Amino acid sequence: MAKYQVDDIRNIALCGHGSAGKTTLVDKILTSTGTLSRQASVDDGTSICDFDDEEKVHKYSIEATVTHFDHKKKHFNLIDTPGYPDFIGQTIGALRAADTAAIVINASAGIEVNTRRVFAEAKAAGIGRMILVNKLDADNLDFPALLATIQEIFGPECVPLNVPIGIGRNFQGVASTLTLPGDAAGAVIDPAEIHDSLIESIVMADEAMMESYLEGKMPTDEQLSTLLVQAVADGSLVPIICVSGKTGTGLAELLDALVMCALPPGVPKRTAQNAAGEPVELKADPAGPLVAQVFKTRIDPFVQKLNFIRVFSGTLKRDAVVPATGVRKGLKIAQLLCVQADETTPVDEAPAGSIVAIAKLEDLQTGMTLGEPVMPPIKFPTPMVGLAVTPKSRADQTKLSGALHKLVEEDPTFHRELDMQTKETVITGMSELHLQIIQERLKRRDKVEVDTKPPKIPYRETIQANAAGSYRHKKQSGGSGQFAEVHIRMFPLPTGTNIEEYATKERFPSMKEIHYDEANNFLWIDSVVGGTIPSNFMPAVEKGFRDRLERGVIAGYRVQNVCVEVHFGKDHPVDSNEQAFKTASSMVFRNVFQQAKPGLLEPIVKIEITVPADKVGDINSDMSSRRGRPLGIASAGGGMQTVIAEVPLAEVTTYNRTLASVTGGQGSYTIEFSRYDVVPPNVQQEIIRAAKVEEEEE
Repeated sequence: MAKYQVDDIRNIALCGHGSAGKTTLVDKILTSTGTLSRQASVDDGTSICDFDDEEKVHKYSIEATVTHFDHKKKHFNLIDTPGYPDFIGQTIGALRAADTAAIVINASAGIEVNTRRVFAEAKAAGIGRMILVNKLDADNLDFPALLATIQEIFGPECVPLNVPIGIGRNFQGVASTLTLPGDAAGAVIDPAEIHDSLIESIVMADEAMMESYLEGKMPTDEQLSTLLVQAVADGSLVPIICVSGKTGTGLAELLDALVMCALPPGVPKRTAQNAAGEPVELKADPAGPLVAQVFKTRIDPFVQKLNFIRVFSGTLKRDAVVPATGVRKGLKIAQLLCVQADETTPVDEAPAGSIVAIAKLEDLQTGMTLGEPVMPPIKFPTPMVGLAVTPKSRADQTKLSGALHKLVEEDPTFHRELDMQTKETVITGMSELHLQIIQERLKRRDKVEVDTKPPKIPYRETIQANAAGSYRHKKQSGGSGQFAEVHIRMFPLPTGTNIEEYATKERFPSMKEIHYDEANNFLWIDSVVGGTIPSNFMPAVEKGFRDRLERGVIAGYRVQNVCVEVHFGKDHPVDSNEQAFKTASSMVFRNVFQQAKPGLLEPIVKIEITVPADKVGDINSDMSSRRGRPLGIASAGGGMQTVIAEVPLAEVTTYNRTLASVTGGQGSYTIEFSRYDVVPPNVQQEIIRAAKVEEEEE
């Protein structure tokens, strides 16, 4: 790795919508540069990038794949990313490792939903952007119309670096708009028409050069070459390159454009945070302090964990012991690997700008920084679609837990949790397709098959009125019996109540102690006077309350937002014990709760739905039918609008299906928890009825 100078390295993430031809382009680049000695094809399952069984079966990429090649004395790390939004986490990780995003557009399909997404993600990542218009050999194309759409949606800074000569079956080459050809016969757009706007976009990177150009002085080729990189870095130019990955037409010009336009590692501005929490600008200096970050994790079928690393500063060396975020002791780099798709080659060191992998370091996770200062975390989207899973064979329960742990390590957009209330193992992903692939991988790699069902909505139970009551637990069945009596008062405790201001002697004159559970917003107060409940039984009283908190009262859901005051009780010198007081406390809680106007709370989420402007009315109408409350509308650019609303979680558990149907796949959405709110009476009755039926079946 050390043979490459930092300025000669180019790290490029190839991204875009599904079926844009990204993987085919990578295969063609690797074969045309002599890096790959065999033919590779997605269709026949021989692609170098799509090497997983799931990718071969479905014929699309699921993971980001790192490849490399050399061209004109430059070393390229090319990361092929999935095209479907379901696997956007892989693309976001790859963009952290890249210095340039090459966004591939299918010439016949135009700008699709994930094209917009990755363009915005690349801009947010602060890296250079290029657009590759692919599949120009397809039929029924209108390149001028496509160019106008690109500039309308992504801005006038998107300017062709070349234009196609011929189109469809007649696509036979490209004509440069930077260095005008002597003969551009057959070009679908005259390169001269674009030349001036391209030069203007380039010289905008330098104020003095711009003034000189406006005065009529043309920059030299050398000046243009230098400014071209800066213009891409500044975003004043997003060069458009035309190509056909299938036929290879325009491929040589694409490779030259990557040499000219892709940013060297030292150009994008990056900052990290030192031990004092101050921002530090990073420099791509092999002699500087080591700063590297894990942008992807993969566990192969042989359970070898690979952490993919981008080195931003310094040099990562084999056998070195380096600090890592969240790890108390330094980590020893036992294996440092150069990666070519699914093949690895040992290397001794990786200087700034390099992309390598580290094997068998269990402590490393995606997003962690090696060295100091620390890189900012990689922001992955929150998964929204959940399934409750159980192994088809009970004997696989332990195996399932381990397999899910591996998947969580590999995929930051896949979550797993055990819902303590519903006792379900819930897996959450970006979509139904994402979770389908997860299940296929469980079956193939870990030999675990699962049954799935929609997860239960985590409703909560609460009260809306004051109540009081008592319960006597008395049991005599030979020998020592059981006796306990507990008297309580119960009050609603709204979310956000200041406990210190609420639990006062004025409100509870006999108050001795308070116990507060913040997680459930549950307060219980010991106001027992005169030892009517001996102090050694008070912990058992609390256990009884907590047991009922978890079990619920009216529908089996966890209780919250309740205050209970214990003010009286009775014991028996022989028959009273902890179990008796625990039972009495649980039962008095249940009985008084039922008198205190009980009700259900449901989780409310904030949802942001980005759709074409002409679909906003349909979305608002649909939200109303789901008991949603509109909060506003914001422009998302490029003819897109974002509808912001609050809606019950129960109403949007399968919203991705509806959105895809309404928008023809052009919509996307995010949700995040907002608060709990009261369930309407008619809906509450249905939930309680269903809970009782389920309880009877069990």
